[in-house]
Amino acid sequence: MERVRIKKKAQVTIPKKIMDSLGLNENDELDVYVQDGKIIMEPMIRIPKDQAWFWTEGWQRAERRADEDLASGRVKAYDSVNDLLADLPDPSGGGESE
Repeated sequence: MERVRIKKKAQVTIPKKIMDSLGLNENDELDVYVQDGKIIMEPMIRIPKDQAWFWTEGWQRAERRADEDLASGRVKAYDSVNDLLADLPDPSGGGESE
């Protein structure tokens, strides 16, 4: 446990030992709220814009379905790309080409 002092402008310094243990750095952001009479500070993870698509509800829904398929064994494994391609249905709906 560490003890800190509230300074001017309500500033509090987080001790280095705590910063290091949580992997926090200067300019990281924290969510701050009161719970049961205590001040809670939780590190906030910011998502880079180029990765935001992964966290959309649609993508997460597809991830959950994929996890369910894996867990229930509804998957196929292939030894090569050619084996995979050979297993795909004919896009034209017909048989073999002439």
